[in-house]
Amino acid sequence: MNLVDQFQRRISYLRLSVTDRCDLRCAYCMPEQQQFLPRKDVLSLEELHRLALGFISRGVTKLRLTGGEPLVRRDMIELVRALGRKLGDGLDELTLTTNGTRLAEFAEDLREAGVRRINVSLDTLDRAGFARLARRDCLPQVLQGIAAAREAGLAVKLNTVALKGINQDEIPALLEWAHGQGIDLTLIEVMPLGEVEADRFDHYLPLTEVRAELERRYTLSASPHRTGGPARYADVAETGGRIGFITPLTSNFCEGCNRVRATATGQLHPCLGGIEQVDLRAALRSPDPDAALTAALDEAMRIKPERHHFRIDAAGAAPALARHMSMTGG
Repeated sequence: MNLVDQFQRRISYLRLSVTDRCDLRCAYCMPEQQQFLPRKDVLSLEELHRLALGFISRGVTKLRLTGGEPLVRRDMIELVRALGRKLGDGLDELTLTTNGTRLAEFAEDLREAGVRRINVSLDTLDRAGFARLARRDCLPQVLQGIAAAREAGLAVKLNTVALKGINQDEIPALLEWAHGQGIDLTLIEVMPLGEVEADRFDHYLPLTEVRAELERRYTLSASPHRTGGPARYADVAETGGRIGFITPLTSNFCEGCNRVRATATGQLHPCLGGIEQVDLRAALRSPDPDAALTAALDEAMRIKPERHHFRIDAAGAAPALARHMSMTGG
């Protein structure tokens, strides 16, 4: 039986985190001294595989592997290969989101395992700015990774968090660079998840403002292109490319939500912005895991909320949720 929530939305897309660990420390995502999970708390690769198969048996057709940074997990490619064998057998697409630092090493393996497109997080093309924002001097590795992915035949989409006073003025250059490479660019509003050193209010940049500024420079027209996620796209006449907008704050997109997220510890979050969760690890480790997983997924559909309620409207406000994006799965 397919997964359908109480609002009659069919859930066909799982974002599965394989680790909360990351080799960057992006300032809007986590603190410099982030405390990562003990390895014993994280699902084994076998458990992650079994969990994914359980979702596929319930009608999930798109699977995105996330983190943290998924490619820092040892033997992660073995999981990709195992899941790739389900392509054409219940699974329509297997993809991942990465920061790109290890992409040059794994691009060929990903392609051979059945991955055809990936998202790469990149907020600036300025090396010094990258080092300040990510707290690691890794821009050359990321650019090498993007080049390796394209050489391997992977379609690449860039994800850029729009940040007031940090990369706001660089967005046109990022767009033109990406489109010059044949790469789509998606802009994302900063999300109020987890405590960080900076005040997100200071750097929150509504994409309504960004789009208005872009439309003074370029000709944007609505695109019918969809990738299964929340982005809404526009074609850019001057560059021949596409730009996407993910707007959890300025334009709620929950009415068409088809997604759930599972963390590396097996906690299922029916909504990125909600406190609701279901313990899938307990189900997997129960005496009858198949029955327990079925019941847990049914419960997730029962409690999935209609929408999230993200807000960034005051300096010094607490984050909407205590958990960081790296814990939730990006």
